[in-house]
Amino acid sequence: MQAFLRTYSDTSLQSPMDAAVVIPTVLRPVLREALDSVFAQRFHGRIHVLIGIDNIAGDLAMLDAACAARPSHIAVQAYWPGYSTSARHGGLTPPGDGGALRCVLTHLANSPFVAYLDDDNWWGPDHLFQMRQAIDLAEWSFALRWFVHPVRRRPVCVDVWESVGPGQGMFQANFGGFVDPSCLMLNKVACPTAALRWNFPLRNDPMSADRSVFDLLSRHHRVRGTGQASVYYTLNPRDGLHPLRLQRMGAAYDQVERFE
Repeated sequence: MQAFLRTYSDTSLQSPMDAAVVIPTVLRPVLREALDSVFAQRFHGRIHVLIGIDNIAGDLAMLDAACAARPSHIAVQAYWPGYSTSARHGGLTPPGDGGALRCVLTHLANSPFVAYLDDDNWWGPDHLFQMRQAIDLAEWSFALRWFVHPVRRRPVCVDVWESVGPGQGMFQANFGGFVDPSCLMLNKVACPTAALRWNFPLRNDPMSADRSVFDLLSRHHRVRGTGQASVYYTLNPRDGLHPLRLQRMGAAYDQVERFE
């Protein structure tokens, strides 16, 4: 029995594709916006989208509706093993944001070039094109991101403090820098052990597997940034960094807050 709940494809999936996108989700409604941004990519190549469902908390009909508008060069597969792999929902794998899904789907992706997108974020239309251009000269690539108001769903400002790459930003001293998962693409053939790091968050922080991945990539693999802010990252008021972000965004956040 296949573990893919849904497959949306117009052609055979056997031939390797030009890029892959891994999206962990619990089928929140915001997934539709994330998928729409992938479908709108100005990318001349085949794209394999793998949606990993950690816990079915939403409606598969939403996924069917979203993929009805899928361009013919994009294949989408929705994967659910029948249970949650995350310790957060009773599984065995520590990460609270998808369990083993990012690791498993990185291996399953039928492309060497794997990008990641959280279901509450989205991409600008040239994101994949720019990421592929950058990674062709390296082993992993990254883009910059916009902070997005959590209610207004409008960009506030470019993040110039946190997700800014190796040796940069406010996490340089403790972690050597940082790149958010939605800003990341890796060549899984050139970085064969990177996928496993998605299963290993830092101690006492189940949401930090991205730092393990970043640590390996930044220490052992060649990187190239696009220099473009093509990722739209939704702020979470419950995040421990939110008060500091508010302070640093200042008037820009207030202006979006008052937007009607």
